[in-house]
Amino acid sequence: MSKKVLICATNYGTWGEELQAPWDALKKAGFKLTLATPLGKKPLPLAVSMNPDFVDPIINFKTNPPNVCKRIKELTDGNEWANPIKFKDAKMEDYDAIVLTGGLGAMIDMANNYNLHKLIMEAYRTDKLIGSLCYAVAALVFLRDPKNDFKSVIYGKTITAHPRSWDFYGPDFDFTYDLYGTTPDNKGTDVHTPGFLYPLENLVRDAVGPKGKCIANEKANREHPEVAFDWPFVTGTSVESSIAYGNKIVEVLNARTEKAAKA
Repeated sequence: MSKKVLICATNYGTWGEELQAPWDALKKAGFKLTLATPLGKKPLPLAVSMNPDFVDPIINFKTNPPNVCKRIKELTDGNEWANPIKFKDAKMEDYDAIVLTGGLGAMIDMANNYNLHKLIMEAYRTDKLIGSLCYAVAALVFLRDPKNDFKSVIYGKTITAHPRSWDFYGPDFDFTYDLYGTTPDNKGTDVHTPGFLYPLENLVRDAVGPKGKCIANEKANREHPEVAFDWPFVTGTSVESSIAYGNKIVEVLNARTEKAAKA
């Protein structure tokens, strides 16, 4: 039986490749995909993530390969992402895994989202794979387990974090969330933030506790991505690890299918 995967994305600005890469990897693997967003509207990529000439001002590197930008445009302009369901309408019992995708908007509408937390907790309680990429890892940080003294569900786990040194942080940052493909009923948000909303690395280090491990590898790149697997969690650092993140989820789900078949 083909695995059924719920893929979750922000409505306030995905980093295009952080949705596109795991989406394409899971689709290629033959899994049945359902896309969900907080508002049930198409997840739109941040305009900067669609620009092949964009240079990340912190790491001084072009982050968006032209072929990736082309593929993101195809998906955004086409029908594959056009009709997501709402988080609140999804039922975890219908899926074998939940996969969170990143982007700066995830800090706003995914990090402490009740409906998303409900899905993740149901996956956690029923021993299903939980994936989270880049700033969507914040949703795991803030999900607390009442059966474990309200510690984070990632307490004691090995989890990646967007490195603090990569954060847009400084005296002159005025960050906007301009999106590609907006429509009158899907405008995103006009909020401005002074860089990133919070340093994820700090939060993850606290959330995993003294027996866990936070991997915030500032040397991660496309040739050497950073993905961690500590069941039930698969986590990835940032955009450079998007492909590896998707591939690791495929690997883990296929391995569990093979194990179940032999049992």
